[in-house]
Amino acid sequence: MTDKVISTMIDRIGEKLDGYKSSGLTTFVSSSFQSHSLPLLHIISRFQPETPVYFLNTGFHFPETMAFRHVIADLMRLNIIDVSSPVSKAGQRDESGKFFFVNNPDHCCYLNKVLPMEPVIAQHDVWINGVRRDQTKFRATLQEEEPLSDGKLRYHPMLDWTSKMIWEYRNEYNLPEHPLEAQGYLSIGCMPCTRSFAETEASRQGRWAGMSKEECGIQTEFVKPKAGQKA
Repeated sequence: MTDKVISTMIDRIGEKLDGYKSSGLTTFVSSSFQSHSLPLLHIISRFQPETPVYFLNTGFHFPETMAFRHVIADLMRLNIIDVSSPVSKAGQRDESGKFFFVNNPDHCCYLNKVLPMEPVIAQHDVWINGVRRDQTKFRATLQEEEPLSDGKLRYHPMLDWTSKMIWEYRNEYNLPEHPLEAQGYLSIGCMPCTRSFAETEASRQGRWAGMSKEECGIQTEFVKPKAGQKA
């Protein structure tokens, strides 16, 4: 890696991980397995490959995402654990029979992301989360470490990385690209709530297009709100 800034940031991540481990703290990573997720996963595989990587299997992911998840697991030899909602799909419909993602995507995210994440957090001390400041307004307010509402800690090692730095790292280590990116999908979540760049003209707007929603609950439900900031 030729960029000294990136090399320094990687070293800091390694130091933080070692610090948690030497303090007896248990860690885990969550990942959506998008292309921009890969540098963090690769860094984890270099420093602490035994770290569990949790994938929220909502049942609504693109088939390409599910296949890519397996490719990355084999490539990086990651310890990936799938978790799913305790609520069956039959219980995820409104009175008219429509899935909640149609008219109430916040509740759909709560059922499929927040609920299954709660026991995972309870089992560990530190949640390693790959959000970046340049992605959304909420993420721009975060600090490197944030206390969670239950007294645990969330660590954001990629917070000050930019999309250019992500690209440089992926290029340096020849990391693969999510297959949907070639079709214009730059922010990839569940199928019902994801649109291509051509349809939205902005990468993050590819999620929940036409709505004011920018985040799923796992980014906002667990972090304690700062003074003057709404939860």
